[in-house]
Amino acid sequence: MKKMIIVLGLSLVMLIGCSNKQSEELQVLTAQEAKAIIDDEEYDVILDVRTIEEYNEGHIEHAILLPDYEIESKIEEVISDKDARILIYCRSGRRSNNAANKLVDLGYTHVYDFGGIIDWPYATVKE
Repeated sequence: MKKMIIVLGLSLVMLIGCSNKQSEELQVLTAQEAKAIIDDEEYDVILDVRTIEEYNEGHIEHAILLPDYEIESKIEEVISDKDARILIYCRSGRRSNNAANKLVDLGYTHVYDFGGIIDWPYATVKE
């Protein structure tokens, strides 16, 4: 019985430790916080996870397009450094949140999700 309590206790500690690890690797930012990081050039990649059509309508300057449905298959071609500071966004925040969690699951350690471009009050560019 005593061994079972110890095993359960250790399992609980491990589960709590795993959940805290993810929160350290993924941070949610406001548009203003993301803009400050961009302005200070304290990032490695700005990742737009929308479709190519959405990207072509307007995107944040220097953003790299990688649609959310291609994250798992192509991320290492786009960003091989798992310690890179990645700012990630989509249209409304749903896809960026999903993609950001996938990046953390794949071992990326500095992922910053700033939601949707619909909440971005700053300039965008078209190509």
